[in-house]
Amino acid sequence: MEYRIIPGILEKDWASIELKIQQVLPFAKAIHIDLIDGKFAPNTTFLDPEPFKKYTENIPFELHMMVEEPINFLKPWADAGFSRFIGHVEKMSDQAEFVAKAQLLGEVGLGLDQDSQLDKVKVPILDLDVMLFMTVKAGFSGNEFKEKNLEKIKTLRDKFPIPIEVDGGINDKTILQAKQSGADRFVATSFIFKEKPEEQYKILQEALLKKDEGR
Repeated sequence: MEYRIIPGILEKDWASIELKIQQVLPFAKAIHIDLIDGKFAPNTTFLDPEPFKKYTENIPFELHMMVEEPINFLKPWADAGFSRFIGHVEKMSDQAEFVAKAQLLGEVGLGLDQDSQLDKVKVPILDLDVMLFMTVKAGFSGNEFKEKNLEKIKTLRDKFPIPIEVDGGINDKTILQAKQSGADRFVATSFIFKEKPEEQYKILQEALLKKDEGR
């Protein structure tokens, strides 16, 4: 199984986003952009896809849509060069329509907030390229990792060979808990940017390797 650490960016203005993109471009394999519209959660991020065109040819970008009706955001962000689209089920009226449209534009995933259970997913899991689980309440960066959310990951991993992404409270300790539960992609936001991003990224990589060596 290939493990991926993906820097996550949750910001309200382009200057802050661009600074973080530039910080992680030299080493990241993909970048995760959080999109929040104020309706899904009491927070709002930068919502204009246009400036991202400057960077999307250089590295894969995935869009994490914590928004009402994420299907409405697909085309503008695909036009800006985004290649993976993860929409939350909580404010999505037609999951099948969302998945079908996103598949025409790139890879598609569904996201579950921390209080949502797997039965909220109404499309075949194997139709998805990734399943994302929040290990904090969606909408803000810097919240504390909640172990209770790992049970859903274990349940899905036991049944399906799909990539599983975890977002929320990921650090050098919780990344191991997420990995042991069956996740293979880890979105790190606050932890990556609280110090020098490349050094923080390496700390996460080393945390994953140490566990493998100890088996």
